[in-house]
Amino acid sequence: MLRPLTSALRLLRPWKPLQTRGCASDGAARGREIQVRALEGPDQALSPAGITEILMNRPRARNALGNVFVRELLEALAQLREDRQVRVLLFRSAVKGVFCAGADLKEREQMSEAEVEVFVQRLRGMMTEIAAFPAPTIAALDGFALGGGLELALACDLRVAASTAVMGLIETTRGLLPGAGGTQRLPRCLGVALAKELIFTGRRLSGTQAQVLGLVNHAVAQNEEGNAAYHRARALAQEILPQAPIAVRLSKVAIDRGMEVDIASGMAIEGICYAQNIPTQDRLEGMAAFREKRPPKFVGK
Repeated sequence: MLRPLTSALRLLRPWKPLQTRGCASDGAARGREIQVRALEGPDQALSPAGITEILMNRPRARNALGNVFVRELLEALAQLREDRQVRVLLFRSAVKGVFCAGADLKEREQMSEAEVEVFVQRLRGMMTEIAAFPAPTIAALDGFALGGGLELALACDLRVAASTAVMGLIETTRGLLPGAGGTQRLPRCLGVALAKELIFTGRRLSGTQAQVLGLVNHAVAQNEEGNAAYHRARALAQEILPQAPIAVRLSKVAIDRGMEVDIASGMAIEGICYAQNIPTQDRLEGMAAFREKRPPKFVGK
């Protein structure tokens, strides 16, 4: 009981705006494997400020999860976690045809057993940081999401896939097993028996098949540019943006922590989250807007 309650109370920490924010168009960011882009300025008409993207940009390795990739993603998450302006965090690929091909097996071959163990622990920690990110997270799967790539998507709150995307926890076909949370998150998503079947067989699913099973929230026909899932994910993010950000974040805590405990403890966690929301300006604004029959203007306070 203590850990869920402690996690819920973490939202009491004050948010701090970032001093600087990386952008994919910045010269210094172009060579990075992880790039951060806030949708604002020219994109604001279609994507209001509040949506931030993490672009995975390791084309030669098909966004494989290597040491540099993991380090840069952890750095980006640590910075964005404290940014009050981030209301939705969207994970997408800058490499056409692939979301993330999973672990970098070529890099791992050069590691000792001890180094592999340390790296897998870091990888598992990265997935935990994604899952614990305070704002809603969305994965846009426009191509292959295999092994650790699918585990990364599973760590996100929501998933959108192109119908032609290919995904699966294929580790058993490589003599491995999912080691970055897949054995825990997939059963919670699909149920134990189906998760076991997919992991035991290493089966690959299309985006359409994944939606039928409930593995992704939406599957959309791919377009010529190869970014249909990204556009649908951004539209989904825009549906979240107008809602009260503190209420959304606390809802995420209540759901995630409540799923880990019995229903009575889950109700207690929900009560703590609800109590934190009561004194917010946004709650008062929501009540006033309802009374005055106008759209609310939430500010995240």
